[in-house]
Amino acid sequence: MSGYSTTSVLLGVPMRKGAGARMRSLARAELTLLVRNRTALFTALLMPLLMVAAGYSVSQDMADDLAEGGLSVGMTVASGGLVMIMLLVVYSNLTAAYAARREERVLKRLRTGEPTDGEILAGMALPSVLLALAQCVLLVTATALLMADSVPRQPLPLALGALLGCVLMAVAAVVTASFTRNAESAQITAVPLFLVSAVPVYVPLELLPDTLADVLRLLPLTPSLELMRSGWSGGLDGTELLRALGLAVVLDGAGGVCCTPVVPLGAPAVNRGGGERNA
Repeated sequence: MSGYSTTSVLLGVPMRKGAGARMRSLARAELTLLVRNRTALFTALLMPLLMVAAGYSVSQDMADDLAEGGLSVGMTVASGGLVMIMLLVVYSNLTAAYAARREERVLKRLRTGEPTDGEILAGMALPSVLLALAQCVLLVTATALLMADSVPRQPLPLALGALLGCVLMAVAAVVTASFTRNAESAQITAVPLFLVSAVPVYVPLELLPDTLADVLRLLPLTPSLELMRSGWSGGLDGTELLRALGLAVVLDGAGGVCCTPVVPLGAPAVNRGGGERNA
């Protein structure tokens, strides 16, 4: 990251009173760093487009299998694109960012000031989450205009699935960063979740053996994916919709608990930068 100092950008931001104001200050600083980082910008802006194009090609080849599972090409491309946005823009970028800030001891220094651990992690995540949600809106709009079979029938489940998925990926980034040595290592530690989360996107669970389908339904993004797909197809009844929504909320809540300093699983993303908060 030659040419500028991450420490000076993040630590040079004045911390205002109030949690919301402090998080906005951190978010602005993190956005500045994101804009200056060409690799992160490529991952956030161009990689999702490439993955959507690849997904369209794969879905065209699997059109008959998708139809057997009750999915259309347009729905698969759109929902798959949303999942890729969450994985690339939020999860991959934030994992690298948290690991880099810890390695540079920025997190340690921030913890000596007014922001709480939750404010630090959430403030740093805001730019990526908001950018991902904006891209989700653009993708849904573009696919609805270009592909007749991808017009959402129920926008609310679609919006909830996208929002919960983005939040969950931000939480997953904290957890992954806790055992990631540095920003370069994030390219490796983020791969397993990326790969397994892509399976339900292009292979309808209805076409898989029941046992395997049940296992894949427990993956972090599968409930959000089911919610988003129900927004296009309206295929989930009330009970199934509530189950998918409830599971997505539970996963987000459980992840949030893991990111508090009380639970060691998520705490190292902050604490490994330099130990306990100064008194």
